[in-house]
Amino acid sequence: MTVSAHPTHCPAILIAASASGQGKTTVTAALARLHARQGRRVRVFKCGPDFLDPYWLALASGAPVYQLDLWMTGEADCRARLGAAAADADLILVEGVMGLFDGTPSAADLARRFGLHVLAVVDASAMAGTFGALAFGLQHYQRDLPWAGVLANRVAGAGHAEMLRVSLDTPRDWLGALLRNPALVLPERHLGLTVASELPDALERLDAAADALQSTPLGQMSLDQLQRWEVDFAQADGSEPEPVPRLLQGRVIAVARDTAFCFIYAANLDCLQAMGAGLRFFSPLANEAVPDCDAVWLPGGYPELHADAIGHSTATRAGLARHIASDKPVWAECGGMMALFDTLVTVDGVAHAQWGLLPGVVSMHERLAALGPQQLALPSGTLRGHTFHYSTTQTTMPAAMRTSPPDAPVKPDAGEALWHSGPVRASYFHAWFPSAPAAVAELFGAPKKEQA
Repeated sequence: MTVSAHPTHCPAILIAASASGQGKTTVTAALARLHARQGRRVRVFKCGPDFLDPYWLALASGAPVYQLDLWMTGEADCRARLGAAAADADLILVEGVMGLFDGTPSAADLARRFGLHVLAVVDASAMAGTFGALAFGLQHYQRDLPWAGVLANRVAGAGHAEMLRVSLDTPRDWLGALLRNPALVLPERHLGLTVASELPDALERLDAAADALQSTPLGQMSLDQLQRWEVDFAQADGSEPEPVPRLLQGRVIAVARDTAFCFIYAANLDCLQAMGAGLRFFSPLANEAVPDCDAVWLPGGYPELHADAIGHSTATRAGLARHIASDKPVWAECGGMMALFDTLVTVDGVAHAQWGLLPGVVSMHERLAALGPQQLALPSGTLRGHTFHYSTTQTTMPAAMRTSPPDAPVKPDAGEALWHSGPVRASYFHAWFPSAPAAVAELFGAPKKEQA
C-alpha cells in the first residue's frame, strides 16, 4: 500500500454526470467498495444536501460520509473535511449532484475550487459517436476544470464499448465501460434511493458492482497510478478551523432514529456532541419510550411509508406528550414534524391518525412540493440547509417565521413555515447544524448563560 508522504495530499476524484440517473451513485459506491476490499482506506463525500446516497456510500467504504456544499456547509468546512480525510486516506471520492454544471453552486464549482478531478459517468445505452461529443463538452464547457476521464455506463456489449471508446478526442480519457445489467441498479422510491440498511442484500449488490468495475481500466488502476489525481488540501492560509463552542454542555438530546426517521446528517450528530450534548436514540417504529432527556430531535425520513405503525406507537406518543408538557424543547424537521400532526393522508387518499401533538393535516402528493437550499434566521444565528418534500400541511397555527433562499429577503408568502407551539418548533426545513451552533443551542433550549 502506498500512502502519500504529505499529510494533506491524496488522490481525489469527483464522480459526475451530464444529468441525474446516469449511475453516479452506483459507480462511486462500486469504486469505494473495490478499493476497500483491497485494504485501502477510502473516504467518500456527497456533493450537496443528500441523506440517502450516503447510506450506500458509507456501506461501500466502511466510513462515515459527509456532505460538501460551497453554500450550505461552506468552503472552510469543505476544506477542513477534505484535509482531515487526506491525512489518513489512500483515496478520496466525491459523488456529484444532478448534472455536473447544475445548481448554484454546482459540482463543477466544487471540483474547480478544490482541484477535484472529474470522472464523468455517461449512460451510453442509446448513443455511439455522440458519446465523444458529450465527454468533450463536459470537459471543456468551463475553463480549468480538473479532468480524470469518462466511464460509459449501461453499454450493450464489447462492440458497443469500442464504438464509444474510439469516439473520444483523447484516448487517455477512456476509463472503461460497464455493461447493462439490472442487478447493478440500486432501487429507488419517491425521495431517492432506498436506504441501504433496508435491503438484506445491499452489500452483495455493491460487491457485484465492484466486480463489474474491476474489469475496466479504472477498476484496474493501482494506488500508484491513482497518484496522478493527487490533490493538496492544505488550508491556503495555514489556519485551523475554529473549535465548536460547547453551548450544549451537559444536556441530553433524544434523537428519533429508525427507517421512518433516518434523514440525519452525520455532521449534525458530530456537531451536537462537539457542543457537549449527550445523545440517546430511540425508535418510534419500535414504540420505544422517549429516553430521559433535556430536548428531543425528530429528524426527517419516511413517515408516509410507516404511517399506520407511527399512529400506533402509543408509548412514544405518550413520552413526547409528557416531554412537551414539561416545557422541554422539541425540534422537528420535515418527516419528524409530519408525525406530530393529527393526520397524515397518504398518496392513495387513506387518512392515518398520527400523534396529534400539533393541530393539522399533512397530505402526500405525487409531485414534488418544494426543493432547494434554504436558510432560517433565528435570533442566535442563521442556519443553512435545504427543503425537499412531497407533502403539504394544513394547520390553524400561524407561521412564527419563514425560511428564505440563499441571499434573498424573507417574504411573507415564500419559504418554509416555522411553526412554534409551546416548546415545539417544527418545519419542513432540514438544518445543517455546523452552520450556526448558537442557533442550534437556541433550538434545543440551552440555558441563556450557555449561549452567551
